[in-house]
Parts: sequence; C-alpha cells; structure tokens
Amino acid sequence: MKSLKDSYVLSNGVKIPCVGFGTWQTPDGKVAIASVEEAIKAGYVHIDTAAAYGNEVSVGKAIKNSGIKREDIFITSKLWNAEHGYESTKRAFAKTLADLKLEYLDLYLIHWPIPVKFKNNWEEKNAETWRAFEELYKEGKIKAIGVSNFLPHHIEALTKTAKILPMVDQIKLHPGVIQEEIVKYCMEHRILLEAWSPLASGLIFGNEVMEKLSKKYNKSIAQICIRWSLDRGFLPLPKSVTASRIIDNTRVFDFSLEKNDIDLLNKIVILGSEIPDPDHIAW
Repeated sequence: MKSLKDSYVLSNGVKIPCVGFGTWQTPDGKVAIASVEEAIKAGYVHIDTAAAYGNEVSVGKAIKNSGIKREDIFITSKLWNAEHGYESTKRAFAKTLADLKLEYLDLYLIHWPIPVKFKNNWEEKNAETWRAFEELYKEGKIKAIGVSNFLPHHIEALTKTAKILPMVDQIKLHPGVIQEEIVKYCMEHRILLEAWSPLASGLIFGNEVMEKLSKKYNKSIAQICIRWSLDRGFLPLPKSVTASRIIDNTRVFDFSLEKNDIDLLNKIVILGSEIPDPDHIAW
C-alpha cells in the first residue's frame, strides 16, 4: 500500500480504499461536517459512518460540499440494532440513503450480531436482515455487504440461509487487541477485516512500547498503529476532528514495521481497551 487511494479487493471484486476515515463519536453538525471536509481535503477517499453515530446528515453535507465526484469516494454505513428484520432493514437503509443524500452505498454492514431487543431470536432476525441486504445488493443499491462485530459462530449462523457471504467484518483491532480466532476465520474465508478504534480510542498514547517504537521509526504513535493494521492486512478506520492529526494520520505509506515489532505490538497490554462481547451487549 503506497497511498490512501490504494485498495484492497473484496471477494466480489469491488475495490475498497485501504484506509478509511472514521466518524464514530464525531458530533453531528459543524464538527462532523468540518472533519469530513478536512479528511477529503487530506486525501481520504473512504468515509465510514453509521446510523447509530447520528451524523449521517452531516457526513452527506460534507461530501457534497467537498465537490468530490460520487464515483471517487467510498461510503460505508451500518444498520442499527433496533432495525433488524426484513422490512425494517429496507426502511432503515432508505433513511440512511436519504440522510446521506446518496443514490447508493459502497458498503453496508450489520452493526452488531445480537441486539438486546432480539436476543432470543437473533439468528432468525439476522437471516431476515441479510435477505434484505442481498436484495439491495442485487439491485445495485449497495456495492458490497458485510457485518461488524461478528465472531465465527455469528457468521456460521448467517451462512445457513445466506446466498452471498459477507465481504467485510469490521471489528475492534489495534496493537494489543488482536482477536485471533475471528481474524483467522475471516482470512480463511476471504472476508476483509476492518479495524475500528485502531488507536484504542486514545488509550494507546503513553504506552511505553509505543513510545519506543515511535522514536525508532521517527513516526507518531498514531502512525505506528495505522501502519500495524496495514502490515497485518487490516483496513484501519482512524478518527480525528483535528485538521493537523487528520493529515498526520495519512502519512503512513513511507515505512513498514519490522516483523519482530509487529509481534511485539500484538502482545502489548492497553489498560481499559477491552473488547465488547457481542453475545452480551446491552444495546
């Protein structure tokens, strides 16, 4: 990977830019609009949002304001937990498109596998949801479909009725959080791994190992984290609302990490950066 415009190729042949700009916890309104505009200005051509983030309207405005051609930018959103089911998925997707003011999405994901609302019938609801996803995909309204926070048993349950396998699984991945079982499963099944919270929501700053590697490579800790994702074959989704950091996070293509340093980063401990258990979420 040599630039933000370099791509991974999904199992259906769709190209997805290798780093995405994350918008989780970015407030709707001026902050979201300004940060996405800055990201596009800095060279990002992949923006990740979700209905649950509450900022799709602002993301859409920023895309329009930027003047970038629709075909030159990759947009991802996600179905929220309360909307699982065939008809409700169709309605939620239509609202997402309307809020973003787009005619299609490049990637649409099921945000969580077992919402608390459907804890007793989650397999059935996911099957209904995925049927809607497949129809929207075949209609050309979504270029690629996938999941988020799914573990192997969630994907296996989906495949009982799925005609199309997920092309992406977006999970929490960063140095110290490596989720070996699902990473291995996805790589064996040609499912691209996207890394949400690739900077551990800021908890990674101040870590002694990260500081040593930052000095060794003459790169920021954020750049080391993003490069770790790329060197492991993941697609990181760094988030910032600060223009200088947005730009800084793009400067990750002029170096690679040595294997022993990747191994070291795999094993570090980041206190407070636990993985939410998708089988027992409360939302």
